[in-house]
Amino acid sequence: MQRSRTIVLLVNGSESSPMGYRARAFEKALREDARVLVEYRNQSRLKSIFTFRNLLSRERPDIVYVLDMGYSGVIAALAHKLVSRTKVIVDTGDAIYELAKAVGERGRIGLGLTWLLERIGIVCADHIVVRGTEHKALMGRDAVTVIQDGFESESFCTLDVTELRRELQLEEVLTVGFVGSLTWSSKSGRCYGSELIEVLCELRDLPVKGIIIGDGSGAPKLRAQARQLGIEDKIVFLGRIPYEDLSRYLCLIDVCLSTQTNDVPGRVRTTGKLPLYLATGRFILASRVGEAARVLPQEMLVDYHGSSDPQYPKKLATRIRTLLRGDSIRKGSLQSRAIAAENFDYAVLTSRLKGVIRSIEGYA
Repeated sequence: MQRSRTIVLLVNGSESSPMGYRARAFEKALREDARVLVEYRNQSRLKSIFTFRNLLSRERPDIVYVLDMGYSGVIAALAHKLVSRTKVIVDTGDAIYELAKAVGERGRIGLGLTWLLERIGIVCADHIVVRGTEHKALMGRDAVTVIQDGFESESFCTLDVTELRRELQLEEVLTVGFVGSLTWSSKSGRCYGSELIEVLCELRDLPVKGIIIGDGSGAPKLRAQARQLGIEDKIVFLGRIPYEDLSRYLCLIDVCLSTQTNDVPGRVRTTGKLPLYLATGRFILASRVGEAARVLPQEMLVDYHGSSDPQYPKKLATRIRTLLRGDSIRKGSLQSRAIAAENFDYAVLTSRLKGVIRSIEGYA
């Protein structure tokens, strides 16, 4: 790349969103060889289209990199492409139409628009970056590269949290938990983390406590469910933790749960949480789906059947009982960090990104 080149990263999310952190990791790598600008979606989707479009008209970049298959970034980038020689790369981590169908919160018109956005983005972009290996096969085109969700090693590592455990009364217990958005689904009557409540019910006779990091519409429902089941004292809701402090709080969790459904929406994902769990040396129990099934050892994988597996919490509980009797969790820490360094460190992933840029810049 020539230093005179200009690359604009359009983030379909705020500065503090997961895509915001991904964009800054990419910007750090690309600015060695090009002028790089990052713009976030800090307004409504409609207003952001015009903000993005005005920026592109003013800067006239050689390459536009859109992070996430969202209306604002995709429409602005492709509209600019129509009147310029700019090349467009779209970075997507979900099969957004299949995911929208599974969640069931959008009507027919909303689903139709989601399908149209995804098709236009896939067909019209010069290159597609996907964040899960299985997603590449679904693209139906050649110019597709896998660059998984990642982490920066200076921000995520194993930390001593003895004092914090004491403050939260987590001494002498095995902690099981996760970080995630607790968005309630009216269709399924569940949200991310519902299986943890069920697991804790199965393990109420053991020194096990749950930890939930995150917030959303499902948080009060999970709290109410725990109260009704009489396990309120076995779970700690930490709420939303700033990204800068997340490594410390992840280190409170002995066993991190990473659950993806065994269908198209689940199989195409890396999920940004998995690299963070690994980077902080956590032992993971993940559904045998998607990127987790590709990189994790067998002792960290649990079978999950279909789009909903009512038996999955029982399988998790059985596995956790086994873990309590051995030393797999201690041994898994070094293994987790090695997997993270090999597969998800942005120092590794950004070299792949540079390859994508080189592959299209000859035509820019």
